[in-house]
Amino acid sequence: MRRHDDEHDDDHENPETGRPWRRAAGIFVLAEIGGGAGERIREIQRKYDPKLAASSAPHVTLIGSSGAGLIAPSTTVEELRAAVGPIAAATPPLSLELGPPMRFMQTEIVVLPLSPHGPLRALHEAIKTSGLRFGRPRFAFSPHATLSFYPTLTPAARRELLSVRVREPAIVDRLEFSLSNDPQPPQSLLTLELTGRRERSAAAADQR
Repeated sequence: MRRHDDEHDDDHENPETGRPWRRAAGIFVLAEIGGGAGERIREIQRKYDPKLAASSAPHVTLIGSSGAGLIAPSTTVEELRAAVGPIAAATPPLSLELGPPMRFMQTEIVVLPLSPHGPLRALHEAIKTSGLRFGRPRFAFSPHATLSFYPTLTPAARRELLSVRVREPAIVDRLEFSLSNDPQPPQSLLTLELTGRRERSAAAADQR
């Protein structure tokens, strides 16, 4: 019996790692982290998790992990563009503060958290309520940039990693839509730039 698109949640988890054996097909929305923060995160990944550093650019998963499940895999590029294009056009590039490293959900995964409130949350909610179809989320919205995913860290390496700080702001200026269908490699579907105008402060407006 074919499962409905709205039910494309993860399959059973590996009991040793808590990670899914195989993620069901669906579309992620990723936001690559640019600027000095992106460079610093890549440097940390290369030291502690070279496999992660080689597999993807530093990013935050905006849709498909926490807060909202994967977008239905049958969604077309035209449907994605129609639903999210106006949101991207109205959203200015974001400059976000990264928190200190933490272990994610009591796993061996180490991440840099971002605030689940503010402009990133507003962007997440706008996409979530855009009319697209989503699978069930696994967690409450908990945006983050991953520093280490694959290795089992030694106690010394874990202490070192948890002590690092990324002071530079995380710059997010585009959305990447990627179709995941394990075991095939992810397929890039669409890129939308955030082109909204930043609101000027009252003081700046008075100086005109």
